[in-house]
Amino acid sequence: MIGCGGIANRHMRDTLAIPDASIDALMDVDAARMSAMKEKFPQLKDVPEFTDYDKVLNEIPLDGVMIATPHTGHYEQAMKAFEHNLHVLLEKPMVCTVPDAKSLIAKAEEKKRIVVLAYQRHYQPQYRYIKQMVDSGELGEITFVAALQCQNWKVSQTGTWRQKPELSGGGQLNDSGSHLVDMILWITSLHAKSVSAYIDNCGTPVDINSAVSIAFENGAQGTISVVGEAPCWYEDFTIWGKNGVIFYRNGAMQFCKNGGKMEEPTELPEGSDPNRNFVDAILGKDKVWAPAVCGLRVIELTEAAWTAAKTCAPCAVASL
Repeated sequence: MIGCGGIANRHMRDTLAIPDASIDALMDVDAARMSAMKEKFPQLKDVPEFTDYDKVLNEIPLDGVMIATPHTGHYEQAMKAFEHNLHVLLEKPMVCTVPDAKSLIAKAEEKKRIVVLAYQRHYQPQYRYIKQMVDSGELGEITFVAALQCQNWKVSQTGTWRQKPELSGGGQLNDSGSHLVDMILWITSLHAKSVSAYIDNCGTPVDINSAVSIAFENGAQGTISVVGEAPCWYEDFTIWGKNGVIFYRNGAMQFCKNGGKMEEPTELPEGSDPNRNFVDAILGKDKVWAPAVCGLRVIELTEAAWTAAKTCAPCAVASL
């Protein structure tokens, strides 16, 4: 486990529940975080601790690493893992620039290593159901997508590494907003062609509120609204196709076909989690449900939005 802060505790909980997996080393630059993790999970009491990333890779025999560190460290840490022939589970966002995403994918392919991204929505029954609806063709060709996320992100993350660009690589669009961007792209399999955006940092060093418009390669259109200066948490998606539309409103789903009747799904697919998928993929028991290409698509759209907002002009993804 590389990085033993907040989100790493969820990864640890889920991994310790997998009979085929064992945690053989902890690494964090702050020893106190490793101690706190061991207090929470007593079964880790004899697991060696490291504050140096290279040292753990050189001294401990491993199959893979789980990286849950500040965003700008992901690329270097993953690349070093590949050099040691290790598989990698990466917290979101995968990386913070398009060139880094392409380089990471090329290295993983060269080393024939598995990469799983911690986009947990890929494993949740509701989102799997929506993707099945799209993939089955029930909605027809996708023509428009819209997504909204609001959180009290500006206030809740004040003073943390998430609002320090040298560690976070960006603001809410690159952080929790990354899930929103990923969901649109993964569910629809659309590729962004050109992006326009207005972004407001709201007095902070990073993006807080983002209004993003997208032209996709197939001619579809889309919007993404990320509101980081909000009093509550809320999230919704709407996906329109030529034969119908599906609505996801903060956990509640409905779909409507061309007859106009609104329906709720009655049977959802089975769920899982990124950690179980990581272990099962290494053992050849399952495919990778959140592959590295998803990280590339997310940073393409995100970086295009940053560029478009900065230049006050649309940004072509191919120009990145």
